Amino acid sequence: MSERPTLRFLFAHPAHFLALGFGSGLAPRAPGTFGTLAAWLLYPLVRMPFTSEWSFLLFLGWGFVLGAFAIEVAGRRLGEIDHGSIVWDEFIAMWLVQFFTPSGWIWQIAAFVLFRFFDIVKPPPIRQVDAKLKHGLGVMLDDLLAAGYSLIVIAIVVRMLG
Repeated sequence: MSERPTLRFLFAHPAHFLALGFGSGLAPRAPGTFGTLAAWLLYPLVRMPFTSEWSFLLFLGWGFVLGAFAIEVAGRRLGEIDHGSIVWDEFIAMWLVQFFTPSGWIWQIAAFVLFRFFDIVKPPPIRQVDAKLKHGLGVMLDDLLAAGYSLIVIAIVVRMLG
């Protein structure tokens, strides 16, 4: 079933719902960008209930582990582990980037653009991880690396401006 998933697929299993980013991965064009945009918009709501930074980071860790499982389940059903409609990896990575990015619209937009850039371009070792690790963990890991690149650039700019 390597074609575009449907609403029926989305709701057929909780892992599908999570892996497809609550439906944002069903976008007909650029589902990764739509998934990242959905994550960006949901961040304030997701972050709100966590009273400490450590509890939110723990939540992201569990989201990473659960996401690897959900992506494995949905990807096998779709016939392609890293199917374009699978965007939960963008959610966790974008939330991590937002967590460490300074507040303010300019910084948040820069974080979004940088993350999408590194996720699409896949500089080393992201491209190698993406090519070699064809399972849920690999799908999650390549976006985590893109988040790392984004945060390095943001940290450099913050330091230069500081």
